[in-house]
Amino acid sequence: MPQPAHPKEPRPRPLLAAPPTPLLERVPAYAELHCRSNFSFLTGASHPEELVARAAQLGYTAMALTDECSVAGVVRAHEEAKRQNEAGSPIQLIIGSSFDVQGEGDTPACRLVLLARHREGYGDLCELISLARLRCAKGQYRLTVRDLDSAEGTLRGAPGCHALLIPRREDAPHQLLAQARWLQATFGERAAIAVELLLYADDSLLVEHLEAVARHTGLPLVAAGDVLMHLRSRKPVQDTLTAVRLKKRLADCGLALARNAEQHLRSRLRLAQLYRPAWLQAGVRMARSCAFSLAELRYEYPAELVPEGLTPIEHLRALTQLGARERFRHLEHGMPAAVQAQIEKEMVLIEALRYEAFFLTVHDIVRFARSKGILCQGRGSAANSAVCYCLRITEVNPMHTTLLFERFISKERNEPPDIDVDFEHERREEVIQYIYGKYGTERTALAAALSTYRTRGAVRDTGKALGLDEAQIDALARSVHWFDDPTRLAQGLAEAGIDAEAPITQRWMALIAGVRGFPRHLSQHSGGFVIAAGKLTRLVPIENAAMDNRRVIQWDKDDLQSLGLLKVDVLALGMLSCIRRTLDLMTVWHGRRWEMQDIPQDDPATFDIACRADTVGVFQIESRAQMSMLPRLKPRRLYDLVIEVAIVRPGPIQGGMVHPYLKRREEAAAGRKEPSRYPALDAALGRTLGVPIFQEQVMQ
Repeated sequence: MPQPAHPKEPRPRPLLAAPPTPLLERVPAYAELHCRSNFSFLTGASHPEELVARAAQLGYTAMALTDECSVAGVVRAHEEAKRQNEAGSPIQLIIGSSFDVQGEGDTPACRLVLLARHREGYGDLCELISLARLRCAKGQYRLTVRDLDSAEGTLRGAPGCHALLIPRREDAPHQLLAQARWLQATFGERAAIAVELLLYADDSLLVEHLEAVARHTGLPLVAAGDVLMHLRSRKPVQDTLTAVRLKKRLADCGLALARNAEQHLRSRLRLAQLYRPAWLQAGVRMARSCAFSLAELRYEYPAELVPEGLTPIEHLRALTQLGARERFRHLEHGMPAAVQAQIEKEMVLIEALRYEAFFLTVHDIVRFARSKGILCQGRGSAANSAVCYCLRITEVNPMHTTLLFERFISKERNEPPDIDVDFEHERREEVIQYIYGKYGTERTALAAALSTYRTRGAVRDTGKALGLDEAQIDALARSVHWFDDPTRLAQGLAEAGIDAEAPITQRWMALIAGVRGFPRHLSQHSGGFVIAAGKLTRLVPIENAAMDNRRVIQWDKDDLQSLGLLKVDVLALGMLSCIRRTLDLMTVWHGRRWEMQDIPQDDPATFDIACRADTVGVFQIESRAQMSMLPRLKPRRLYDLVIEVAIVRPGPIQGGMVHPYLKRREEAAAGRKEPSRYPALDAALGRTLGVPIFQEQVMQ
């Protein structure tokens, strides 16, 4: 009889068994060194913050943002990198840029990526971008090998940057070799060659050519991805942007479209399967040698505004006290104690936040305007400041209102002050030329205003790219409100007779949603000047604006605020020209000089006209929305008018505050008496409308 099989003994377990290693820890580290966002206008298909967040999610060591001859998107990438680091997903952000470099003589054209290694390298990069941009009209650039040549170029090979040669697949092997030899001669040990494998049919042939070039030159090969989107699902958006850029239909773009969707941030496991370990390690080493962060930027205002022997705060105090004595000279006891206390409170905060040079700069511009008889007036939250009043930046005495100075400057909010100064629109150019003349074109430029796709623009551009009927595109675009109401699209489709269930319509709607909010181009800010103590091009690149004799920096005004950089808003206002003529007429009529501060603030006749909504052409209260509110609130003094103007804004309208007295009456009828969130507003409404609930809430 067969013997029963012995049961298999279990294999003895080791006494010190090592825990299993997570898969991600066994995958080689990776740093993406070639990545373009949608700030490479109409090319990249993802926001900078999307790219940074996705790179952190995938566990990348670093990611370089290398938009085309631009650093316009780096501030948003920097903010996202900070958020990821705080959330426990550390990611190193590298600042760089990509260039198509024109050849000269025997040196062929090539494509480069430059990466800032440190603060000086970042300055070199900004200067190089400025050099290339200022040669051309808005939106274009030109950079040649001569500009980068270590012997002849003004920047001498950008010594603070790494250089990465991006091979073009259409270049022959001898052209690649010539490019690599020039790169080695120009950048030396800071040069490398990128290997970008995108699952094309000729990938193996490209690798063979690059290895041969590396053997002849000694340059290392580095893994890169030529990234244009954070997810492969953005490929339709990227194709559409390409069609818009080329001004063609998608069906006619042909080989201009990417062959596949591999230009996205791929997983480290996938990259480890495509690239050799040596190439991955070389990329990580290059990334770790780039130690620059935007947090290192330090912005300084011009030093010539402060007399020798004085500190900025001492000079600001002296100017403020001089202005205060002039402002309150008509009072028997001079400057009130409350004003002096307010000035001292503001000075302490200004000195703590180091904003004194900013106030001195604005004061200098206002002083010039007044010396030339140009009427000007500070607008916005600057009216809350006693210092601004004493410096004659604003004519609104903050002692006559109950507005908080902290609305203007707050240590807790850590936001820079915002001073908008309006000048006569016919003479603002004199002020602008004074700024250029005093500081020079190398030290001052206008902030940029980022133009983005709103719903109407997205409807038109994506519809044309899809080759849809122009009449239908126009009908749908017109159905959307100018203030960008995407919820109107469904109704607009029905009104235009477009089948909402058709596949082409579904694709159109998806593309509209995909590109809405994407940057379209950089335009010129209405008057926000950035003024630096030294060369502004070491801080941020400068390029030409569409308007003659205007230059803009590559950062949007909101990005300036994120970095804590200050701008001076020099704006034009037609109403000030009207007021200037009126004051001149009053001077002739009454035989004495009339200034803006001589205009009575609470003249009953003026407010009678305002209560009748007879305000066509009157700045701030000329719109139909403002004119419909004036007879309801019946303002009788300047502060009432301030409240009325403040509530007819998108924020209060969307928050349901435009008719708050109706809500208050409902609360009163229900027996609810919650503390008011807006006591000043409720007080004004209660006085003008006679609703008891307002007074009760304010007293509480």
